[in-house]
Amino acid sequence: MNGQYFNNAGVFLVSTLFGLYILAVMLRFLLQTVRADFYNPLVQVLVKITNPLLVPLRRLIPGMFGLDMAAVVLLLVLQAAELMIVAFLLGGNLPPVTLLIGSIAKLLGLVVTIYFWIILIQVVLSWVAPTTYNPAVAAIGSLTEPLLRPIRRALPDLGGLDLSPLLAVVGLQLLKMLVVWPLRDLAGLPAGF
Repeated sequence: MNGQYFNNAGVFLVSTLFGLYILAVMLRFLLQTVRADFYNPLVQVLVKITNPLLVPLRRLIPGMFGLDMAAVVLLLVLQAAELMIVAFLLGGNLPPVTLLIGSIAKLLGLVVTIYFWIILIQVVLSWVAPTTYNPAVAAIGSLTEPLLRPIRRALPDLGGLDLSPLLAVVGLQLLKMLVVWPLRDLAGLPAGF
């Protein structure tokens, strides 16, 4: 019985540490993709945190189609490592196909979750302090604008009422239901993963 408590604590610790670093690498990747201002202090923190693993990987893995493929590989490796360690702590083993598809599903789910929260934060900030400059607000705007701009163009003018965040959140939830969850099911990830 005591072993179960240690296993649960180990799973929590591994998931937290890997999750935070994966989040940092994912945010850096997304900010690079949207060509955010890399002199932003918040972005510089992400660069300093992720450089120790990304810089050596970039020597081996070149970019492709304007994407930082080293970051993509690092994300997949970190996510697969987390899944393997958690499975080991829970007394199981995951086949390579499950690791690959499960890692892709979890990373896509992370992207959806990131965008859901930053859109929600941006909406709240637009109500509370719409004209205040903050490095975090600028980074959030850099991430959300490429997603919200096409939606705004497609919507009719509603006299200052911007429904693009609402439609984006609905689209993100549909993406989670129609892509992420089926991928998790295809991978056969157990419920605790």
